Amino acid sequence: MRSIWKGTVSFGLVTIPVRLYSATEEKDVAFHQVRRSDGSRIRYKRVAAADGEEVPYSEIAKGFDLPNGETVVLTDEDFADLPLPSQKVVDVLQFVPLEQVDPMYFSRSYYLEPDKSGVKPYDLLREAMGKAGKVAITKVTLRQRESLACLRVKDGVLVLETMLWPDEIRAADFDVLDQDVDVRPQEVKMAQSLIEALSGDFDPTQYTDQYREALEALISAKVEGHAVVQPAAAEAETGTVVDLMAALRASVEAAKKDREAEKEPARRPARKRARGAATG
Repeated sequence: MRSIWKGTVSFGLVTIPVRLYSATEEKDVAFHQVRRSDGSRIRYKRVAAADGEEVPYSEIAKGFDLPNGETVVLTDEDFADLPLPSQKVVDVLQFVPLEQVDPMYFSRSYYLEPDKSGVKPYDLLREAMGKAGKVAITKVTLRQRESLACLRVKDGVLVLETMLWPDEIRAADFDVLDQDVDVRPQEVKMAQSLIEALSGDFDPTQYTDQYREALEALISAKVEGHAVVQPAAAEAETGTVVDLMAALRASVEAAKKDREAEKEPARRPARKRARGAATG
């Protein structure tokens, strides 16, 4: 992995020199815009709207549009003069229980690796946070943008989760939530049964991106010159559920059957081995 940031973690008078690494990577299939007839790449030029002239990258600045139609131009020098105390520091502000931090605030995940001189304070912070059962709320600046961040311990490594600011979280302003709906106790109980039937331990490896797999298969087929056959799409159900209890009951039964079907392949080899042992 390649580090994307170098600085220090600061809590109290203790500083830990660290490097930051992206902890995640997107596996999306990348495309380019091309001409359909021959696959030639489509290129774009940066041109000024006033006269249509191409603008070199060295002459491009950032503009902020005002309500009256005028534009404020900001250069790299303007941004360099802005105060960013957290530019090279992960500044610990407070330690809090993780369950108090809504996952909606989380944005991106990063691993923190200590420099050789920072191994001991790194281990100290990691062990102390683990025993306290708390995470650190911090401030950090990445790519010229300051953000809140949550510093936590995962598998013995300090992980930094950048966070959104409170005013970046939208409220769920839905009028339908204000309607008075009569939910019967037996419906709640049946819904709980469905939840129980679908419950289990979280194992992310059992889930796959079926769209990406189909897309990669499509590309491979195109490369090999094969005919591409689209699988039949499942028909979407339409209409309104008339009997909620009946739908819940049917869902519970379907979930139980799926569970039994998942267990069945694991049972068959066991019976074969037992017969083999008896005949031997």
